[in-house]
Amino acid sequence: MEKQLNVLLIEDNLIEIMKMKRTISLLELNHNISVANNGEEALKILEDKSNFPDLILLDLNMPKISGIEFLSILKKNDDIKHIPTVILTTSDNQKDLEECYRLGVSGYILKPLKYDDYVKKIEKVLSYWSINELKKY
Repeated sequence: MEKQLNVLLIEDNLIEIMKMKRTISLLELNHNISVANNGEEALKILEDKSNFPDLILLDLNMPKISGIEFLSILKKNDDIKHIPTVILTTSDNQKDLEECYRLGVSGYILKPLKYDDYVKKIEKVLSYWSINELKKY
């Protein structure tokens, strides 16, 4: 049985945020989506140890703190490094991909151009993490 997820979407593009929310609605999923517009906002959200997200969806190209910088900070912090983090990006740069996996990312997904393909990818990612046994801290 799939469980309801608390997802933290770290994304600075309003259109991408709306696309994610539209996708969740279209798929009739009951997941809670919180949004941080950049890495600094996300770190503030993660200070609340009583309400960690089950999954982080992280864009790489953001202002203030890049996705890779955020991932590096996340994975060095013992309190939050356990949170599964999936990169959701348009960057197919091999160096970005390798660096994210070196830092300990849980997945790396390229945003497809076609909305239908995007919906299919998001559905699979959320389905997987909603059946995966997640440790609660």
